[in-house]
Amino acid sequence: MVTGRVLVVEDAPEYAQLITAALRGEQHEVTTASTLADARERLRSTPPDVVVLDLTLPDGDGLDLCQEIRRTSDAYVIMLTGRDDEVDKLVGFRLGADDYMTKPFSPRELAARVGALLSRARPAGRDGVSTMRNVNDMVIDLEKREVTVDGVVATLTKIEFDLLDAMSERPGSVLTRLQLLNAVWGENYIGDDHVVDVHIANLRKKIDTGKPSRVRTVRGVGYAVNT
Repeated sequence: MVTGRVLVVEDAPEYAQLITAALRGEQHEVTTASTLADARERLRSTPPDVVVLDLTLPDGDGLDLCQEIRRTSDAYVIMLTGRDDEVDKLVGFRLGADDYMTKPFSPRELAARVGALLSRARPAGRDGVSTMRNVNDMVIDLEKREVTVDGVVATLTKIEFDLLDAMSERPGSVLTRLQLLNAVWGENYIGDDHVVDVHIANLRKKIDTGKPSRVRTVRGVGYAVNT
């Protein structure tokens, strides 16, 4: 089991306690914050691997903090909200959230999702296999987790990089949404497979410099990196 540092940003004590207990039960190091101001301080003092972020906070909107995290950190972000609305989910993903849970939720499921995200970290070298991939004019550095397109570095989130990693391992081959979910979110992921479509759309905005897109959609099947 992969463990890591988790920052829980939640102003409701009952949820904060349940989440913290579930995460510590999986041996994660947990810090908490109940406001945006507290969260910003924790992000500076103890940089986390994962942020569990409530959208509704007493001093502002968690969506704003999500944007800040994406600019300054490579931590995974799991959003929590009481808003059961598809529009809110899409906005959250477009601002850089990696996963999304609607209250009420199972703390054990949340802990499982945190573990699945952390397990995506891959060691450099991978048993002697090259850590560099070249797909047309796109260079993927697996060790640095860096993507260069036409000589310019594309700033990707962890999830976006992991999707590109999974697809570029077999350029031209089509991966189904289920295959991508299993590769990036883990086989125990319970959420909606629509999350794949949203993150692919975000990835395209960062690596496409014209038409056709570097990621091809195969209707009714899935996605592939164009060769």
